[in-house]
Amino acid sequence: MRYDFIIIGAGHNGLVAAAYLAKAGKNVLVLERRPVVGGAVSTEEIHPAFKYSTCADVCRGFYAQIVADLDLEKHGLKMLHLDPAVSVPLPDGTWLPLWRDETKTKREIDRISKSDATKYASFGALLEKLSGFLQALLLKPPPELKGVSLSGLMPLLELGWKYKGLGKSERRELFRVLPMSVFDFLDEWFENETLKAGIGGSALVGNFLAPRSQGTALLLLYQRLFSGPGRSQSWTVPQGGMGSLSSALAQAAERRGAKIRTGAKVARVLVKDEQATGVVLESGEECAASAVVSAIGVKPTFLNLIDPVNLEPDFLLQVRNIRCAGVCAKVNLALGELPRWKSGQDAADIGSGIVQIGSSLDEIERAFDDAKYGDYSKKPFLQVLIPSVLDPTLAPAGKHVASILVQYAPYRLKNGDWTEKRDELEKLVIDTVSAYALNFKDSILHSQVLTPLDLEEIYGLPEGHYHHADMALDQLFFMRPVPGWAKYRTPLQGLYLCGAGTHPGGGVTGIPGYNAAKEIIRQWERRS
Repeated sequence: MRYDFIIIGAGHNGLVAAAYLAKAGKNVLVLERRPVVGGAVSTEEIHPAFKYSTCADVCRGFYAQIVADLDLEKHGLKMLHLDPAVSVPLPDGTWLPLWRDETKTKREIDRISKSDATKYASFGALLEKLSGFLQALLLKPPPELKGVSLSGLMPLLELGWKYKGLGKSERRELFRVLPMSVFDFLDEWFENETLKAGIGGSALVGNFLAPRSQGTALLLLYQRLFSGPGRSQSWTVPQGGMGSLSSALAQAAERRGAKIRTGAKVARVLVKDEQATGVVLESGEECAASAVVSAIGVKPTFLNLIDPVNLEPDFLLQVRNIRCAGVCAKVNLALGELPRWKSGQDAADIGSGIVQIGSSLDEIERAFDDAKYGDYSKKPFLQVLIPSVLDPTLAPAGKHVASILVQYAPYRLKNGDWTEKRDELEKLVIDTVSAYALNFKDSILHSQVLTPLDLEEIYGLPEGHYHHADMALDQLFFMRPVPGWAKYRTPLQGLYLCGAGTHPGGGVTGIPGYNAAKEIIRQWERRS
């Protein structure tokens, strides 16, 4: 059978693209190498009766339009809001929670700095205006910077009109802030170190970047994009774990006619006369298609699945130069009881959001220094989430699951390898959390450690990178994945991209898959 589109990878972006292409009446086949859909957005029962969101553990703004268009709630999707979004504990037992409600957060800040509390609302208003402009960039393919056609001129005009809608001071701030480091940007606004860490820490997650890295202020704006008015953050987890989102997307795609095959690893893309014509599976089976859409990493797509004779050397060089060295590890735990935090605060209350261990940007910068020289951080930056506080279906009654994102843990170690270092890292992470939660170590019933190498081998993340490539200023917008190829097209006719390595980047938003499907349909209709 010949398909209109074959999609490589049933991660959330691949499933979003499949659903929209099928909705447009196309005959779609999705091929997934793992036995389950979802890729890095999965729920797995690693320990009996405990359901872990093994890789990605939180949605930092899944696009609401996708939920509506694909009727995902009818397919069982229910989003639960983290609140507080982030809490930062200090060694002395005090805490700073950042709630979804801006007024509530302001009261917390007032306890530690009246000056910062006074500025917080103005800071939020600026972020809302600047991120509102960026949102116009994210929800469509980036404009081409050369050879712009008449039809391609419209996005530029729309963007110019949106830019004009900013006030004069906001226009000036936009271009001043974008290349700044998150450290410098927050230092201009606030005096309290814990507050700056609580606001800025999550902007760094998944990237080989530090608080003083240029362009990280842009990532702070990116975090704010889907927060909505009056909210410092708006992060969610799907009821049933992250795999519930992937399951809903798969059902939506299949309902519209897409076919999904698991346990089907693609070995190579078939190319004839500079045109992608299908794929060959590892089993030797050939699947023919009018076009192929890759939802996996850009590097694995071009360096592993396509014969280099079919690509120009300059393009291959650009692909090889994409920076995608992973910097995160993951520790998943089954707990016999909730942590008893030193502060004495209610564990169920404070535990319904991310607990960030990293109470100053300087502390996070020092954690990065270890990774910069090829070692994992000896005082790591951690984000601890206990989703079973919000969703008791994830664990037996009275018990819990914990998800710990560990940064910085580089993919390439200067000394030794991750087989040797795995146990060391696990001990370090548990000891670090135990300094804040007295019963933590004794409450652990089971642990799973995923090193950057595991994230690559199990979930297909290139070099273990959560976003498939660093979200640095020179790898975003019209330069993602590489300059000249930002509109989901590739040098091969009939080969498209839709993964996190494309515009606008990583995070569980679904936007790369959404944008890619819309653009592919437009290009397909022009060719017909």
